[in-house]
Amino acid sequence: MFDADGASQGLGMTVDAVGPGYAKLSMTVREDMLNGHKTCHGGFLFALGDSAFAFACNAYNKVTVAQGCEITYIKPGRLGDTLTAECREQALEGRSGVYDVRITNQEGTTVALFRGKSRRIKGDIVPGLTPPDSID
Repeated sequence: MFDADGASQGLGMTVDAVGPGYAKLSMTVREDMLNGHKTCHGGFLFALGDSAFAFACNAYNKVTVAQGCEITYIKPGRLGDTLTAECREQALEGRSGVYDVRITNQEGTTVALFRGKSRRIKGDIVPGLTPPDSID
């Protein structure tokens, strides 16, 4: 899925771990990601959280989309910060799921909290693939 994700790649994100209901991605804050206050623009924090959410809920190999997301900004990200988004599934019932993402900086300080609500639709990400039971 990452190979087809030009948005995450373009923002310099890396996939550090992924498994059913779980994903961990990271991204370094670049100069072109700063807002007028010289802190990381909230849209980039949202994108990082959204990508972690996407990988976690699609790791079951079932095409899954967002049906709603929200973010709470806790502390600003700064130029050069390495931000890590760790997503964990909170609930999955039928075709609907709820996922929480904690975004932290390299010191482990929480920068933002993201919640995504997912909906499975028709299709497999990779036809015939059975996802692993464990997180790599």
